[in-house]
Amino acid sequence: MTEPTLTSIQPAPAVDEVVAVVRQHAGVSGKGAIAQVSGFVDTGDPLHGPGDDGAVVKLDGARAVVCGEAISPPFVRSDPYGAGVASVLANVNDVAAMGGVPKAIVNTVIGRDAEVSEVFRGMSDAARMYDVPIVGGHLTRAETDTSLSAFALGQVRSPLSMAHVRPGQAVMFAACLNGTMRPDFPFFTSIEEQAETLARDVRLLAQVADDGLAVAAKDVSMAGALGSLAMLLEFTRHGAHIDLDRMPVPADTDPLRWLIAFPTYAFWLTTPAERAADCAAVFEAHDLVCAQVGEVTETSLLTIGSGGRKATLMDLATETITGLWA
Repeated sequence: MTEPTLTSIQPAPAVDEVVAVVRQHAGVSGKGAIAQVSGFVDTGDPLHGPGDDGAVVKLDGARAVVCGEAISPPFVRSDPYGAGVASVLANVNDVAAMGGVPKAIVNTVIGRDAEVSEVFRGMSDAARMYDVPIVGGHLTRAETDTSLSAFALGQVRSPLSMAHVRPGQAVMFAACLNGTMRPDFPFFTSIEEQAETLARDVRLLAQVADDGLAVAAKDVSMAGALGSLAMLLEFTRHGAHIDLDRMPVPADTDPLRWLIAFPTYAFWLTTPAERAADCAAVFEAHDLVCAQVGEVTETSLLTIGSGGRKATLMDLATETITGLWA
């Protein structure tokens, strides 16, 4: 296994406590509503939608990634500028997790002028940091709580997909640990610290995909780290064992809160075991952390271990996060 930077490691919490916190997390339990799309979308092929972070669409010899995000209304109401940033961030991360390079953003915004202006300011700043243009969208002025959705188009050559997960692959965790946890929402923000490098950093996923250093990926989002990993595994129903003692955690951050947080920059990847060190080196060369923290297993169990103790987080043969593959 590739050794993570020692300064990135925090003492791991008890495994039983981790299981309880993750399974009760609203970002995990609330994902079951996604199953409703099975009524009108073919769920037999996650690469082309709806199972991965985006869907791959063939365009006359090229391949595009398309995706979209609706931002939590309480977050938009509390911090419209931050919500604007998040709408670009979430879409760009989804494109990256498919092995794609972001090319364009569009949005749909409804609300009051003052809040809408802050949303647009946040989107504009984020688009500049990620080097992706906002090319259009829809705006409706209304005396109501502001709502925000955004959508992205990316280009991909070597798609990363949950359909490619196989036993024996290394499970890698890549992240930026330089940031702060927001006190009001479970977001770990490294926007300020990565402002000059975000455009480069988010395109590293396409690099490792094109170089054959990774075959599947998932960005860590509202489900938190372990919930997002379960989403990566649930299509093939292969399990994994994760060593929490090897899990990178930001300094001065509660490890339990980190495991249910939505970071600015954090991704799971699976890679051929013999390429794990090469995959890690790509991120580490750019001052990011990338550690092998586990392996994909033959069984359907997603297990975690720490301090010699082991617990089952989920049995993917009988349980699901999204309900798409039940």
